[in-house]
Amino acid sequence: MSGNIELLSATLAAARAEDRAALIAYLPAGFPSVDGGIEAVKAVVAGGADVVEVGLPHSDPVLDGPVIQTADDIALRGGVKIADVMRTVREAYEATGVPILVMTYWNPIDRYGIERFTAELAEAGGAGCILPDLPVQESSVWREHADKHGLATVFVVAPSSKDERLATITAAGSGFVYAASLMGVTGTRESVGEQAQDLVRRTRATTGLPVCVGLGVSNARQAAEVAAFADGVIVGSAFVKRMLDAPDEESGLAAVRSLAGELAEGVRKR
Repeated sequence: MSGNIELLSATLAAARAEDRAALIAYLPAGFPSVDGGIEAVKAVVAGGADVVEVGLPHSDPVLDGPVIQTADDIALRGGVKIADVMRTVREAYEATGVPILVMTYWNPIDRYGIERFTAELAEAGGAGCILPDLPVQESSVWREHADKHGLATVFVVAPSSKDERLATITAAGSGFVYAASLMGVTGTRESVGEQAQDLVRRTRATTGLPVCVGLGVSNARQAAEVAAFADGVIVGSAFVKRMLDAPDEESGLAAVRSLAGELAEGVRKR
């Protein structure tokens, strides 16, 4: 079975045709439980998310701030496995029909086996992977298997990336480019800033792929600010925090659905 890279490309193109940015939501698998994580994906899509990133919980998530680290810890203590991540992708995709990517660090894939991971992700209906710590120059074997299975390979670029480096990264990627709006770890911030706009401009000069911005967006105002210059707005910590702060799972699901609705309005006010 082939993965859903074409669905991802079509979804981002459809948002662009509507003269807006796509809303991309991030949620970790297994948080607050495997079933609860699947319901959370359904809730953000019901609220207006166009694309969902499912996080594969990791014990040392170098890109993630304290909010996502807390959720990952809960998922890992709950015994989440890669099989649960695949189940989350499958059931979320079957229920929503939107592109579902997995965001993961490289070590779990390396240990699981590249062919096994890509084949299972494609079979589950996944659209691809975001790989924040896989160096492009060491990615050829991964990309070969991802291409074979119809999966996008999304690389992360940062404000510190020089133009030549940006060109190397974007030439190797597919689906979209993940532009980290600032140096540092994930988390909500007061301002997403000019660094992100400059990074999007420089990245676009090297590629025709959509450029989506993450790290820091937490409300409709910031979503509108980023949507003015990016093809997609990626939100993670704000959703996870709503789940963490909720008194029970049902309240958490209502909270993330509501936040998705606010952000979906924001990306339409570019």
